[in-house]
Amino acid sequence: MRTLISILVANALLFSGAGFTADIDAQKIADLKQQLADITEELDDLNSRVDKTERHTALDRIQITGDFRTKAHSLHFQNVTWNPAMKVNFSDFGAKAMSGAFGDPSSATSPLGKMMAANPELAAAFQSGMLQGVMPYVLAPQTQQDIDNDILYTTRLRLDLKAKVWDNVSFAGRLSMYKNWGDSTGVKVFDSWNSFTMDGTSSGNTSGDWLRVERAYFDWKNINGSNTYLSIGRRPSTYGPPSHYRENEMRGGTPSGHLVNFNFDGATLGYNLGEITGIEGQVVRFCYGQGFESQFGNGEMFGDIITKDTHLGGFNIDVINDGTNFLQMTLFGAKDINDGFKGTMAFPTQLAGIFAPTMYQDMQKFENFNFVTRVQPSGVIGDMFLGGLGYARETENDYKWFASIGWTRAEPNGNAGLFGGMLNDAVFEAELNSTGTEIIMVPKETVDTDTKDGYGVYIGMQMPAPGGKFGLEYNYGSEYWTPFTQAQDDPIGSKLATRGHVAEAYYIFDINPRMFIKLAGLYYDFEYTGSGTPVGAPQKVDDVIAGTAYSMLPVVDTAYDVNASLTVNF
Repeated sequence: MRTLISILVANALLFSGAGFTADIDAQKIADLKQQLADITEELDDLNSRVDKTERHTALDRIQITGDFRTKAHSLHFQNVTWNPAMKVNFSDFGAKAMSGAFGDPSSATSPLGKMMAANPELAAAFQSGMLQGVMPYVLAPQTQQDIDNDILYTTRLRLDLKAKVWDNVSFAGRLSMYKNWGDSTGVKVFDSWNSFTMDGTSSGNTSGDWLRVERAYFDWKNINGSNTYLSIGRRPSTYGPPSHYRENEMRGGTPSGHLVNFNFDGATLGYNLGEITGIEGQVVRFCYGQGFESQFGNGEMFGDIITKDTHLGGFNIDVINDGTNFLQMTLFGAKDINDGFKGTMAFPTQLAGIFAPTMYQDMQKFENFNFVTRVQPSGVIGDMFLGGLGYARETENDYKWFASIGWTRAEPNGNAGLFGGMLNDAVFEAELNSTGTEIIMVPKETVDTDTKDGYGVYIGMQMPAPGGKFGLEYNYGSEYWTPFTQAQDDPIGSKLATRGHVAEAYYIFDINPRMFIKLAGLYYDFEYTGSGTPVGAPQKVDDVIAGTAYSMLPVVDTAYDVNASLTVNF
C-alpha cells in the first residue's frame, strides 16, 4: 500500500515538473521533497497499524485470559471413626446352611467349615440362635482418631478461551489444572467419596499437573433474528450463583451453585423472555445433559450391559437479573442414576483385608503399596429430582447478601451395589463363589424403596472493609440432602453438599484490580454420613461414634479448614 501511493505521488511531481519547469525554482523542489518525505513517514505508520490489524484478524482468533491461585490450608478432623459392617440376611443364610448348600459345617475343608473357623464369634452367635433376620455383620473393629494436616498447599491454574466465530456465534472454553504441591499421581486412596476422581468432579479434584477441559461449548444467539439461543458442549455448570461471591469473581456458571457444581456434557436451549415481558435479564433455559455413558467404553463385556445411560434435564430460569436484584429458579431431574461413575482410585489396604483376602495376603508384604483400579458402577439404583429458589441483592455501596433454599428427592428402585442403593443400605445374602469353594456376600436389594426428600439452606453476606471486603456464609443440609456439587474444590469436601452445618468467614484484600489475597476459615459439623453421594443410607454421626451404627467408609464428626490464598487474574 505504501509503495503504490509513493509511486503515484512521484509521478504527479514528475509531470508537474515537466510542464512548469521554468516556474519552479530550487526552493520549491526542496519543499516538495520534504512533503514527500512527510507523506512517506505517515504511510509507514499507517502501514504498520494495518499490518497489525490484519495479523490480529488472521492469527489471534482466540482470546486467552485466566487466573492463577496458590492456597495454603491447615486441615483438622475430629473423631474420625471407622466402624464398617454390612447388613446380612441371616435367615436366608441359616436356611441355605441347613440345606447343605454350603457343605458340611463339621468339615474343616467345606466352605461353611472354613467360614466358621475364620470367624469363631460369628459361628458361636449363629449356633446359639442369636442371628435372625437382617442384622449387621461387623467387618472390622472400630477405630477412632483425630487427624491433623497442618499444612497443605495447592495450585490452581485456569485458562479461559474465547473466540468470535460470527456475528451471533461464539466459542468459549476453560482448561483447568488443580494439584497438591508435590503430588501428580492423578488418583487418591478411596477413603471417602470426595477422593474419587471421575468425569463430573475432575476440575475440583486435585489430580495432577495437567490441564483438563472443564468447559468447551459454543453459543448461537438470536437464531433467525429471534430471542432464542442454543448452546452445545461441555457446560458452564460450576461456580454458579450465589457461590461465586466467596470466589471473588463474576457469575461463573448458569445453574444455581447451591444445587449444581458438577461438570457434564449437554445442551441448553434458551429464550430471552425479558424482551417480551419487559423484565430486565429475564431468561428461561431448558437444559439437557448426559452424566454417564453405559455402553461405549464401559468395562462390561460386549453387550452384557447391566447399567444404563444417565440423562439429566430441566429448567433454569433467571426471573430477575437487573444488576441489583437477582432471582433464580431451578428444577431438573436425573434419570437412571447408577451406583457410581467411571473413575479411578487407589484401593485401601484396609478394604482389601475385608473384600479381597487372597490379594491381601500379598499386600501385607508391601504395606506402602496401593493398587490403582478403574471403577465402574454395578447397576441402576433410581432417579433423582432437584429444585431450588435463590435470591441475591447487590447495592450501589457494594453490600451484597443472598439466600437460597434447595430441595432434593431420591426415588430408589431397590437395586444395590457394594456400598448400597440410592440413599439406602444394601441387604447382603450368602452365596458360593463360581468355583464353589468359598462363601461370599452378595448385595441383593435395599432395605426399603421409600422416596427420600432432603432440603438445604444457604445464606450469606459480603460488605466493604478496609483494604477489600469481608464475608460471612452459613449452610445446612438435612439427612437426605443430595445436591450435585461434588466439583466444589473444598479439600474437606463440598461445603454445600454437607449433611449438617457449615460456617465460613473470609476477608479479601484487594492488592490491585487483578490481584487479591483471601484469608478464610470454614467449620464443618456433620450430622449424617455420606455427604455428597446418593449411595448408601445416611447414618447419624453420633451413632457411628457410639458404635450403634456402621459405615463402610470413615466418618468425620467435625472439621475445620483455615486457609490463605493469593489469586492473580490475567
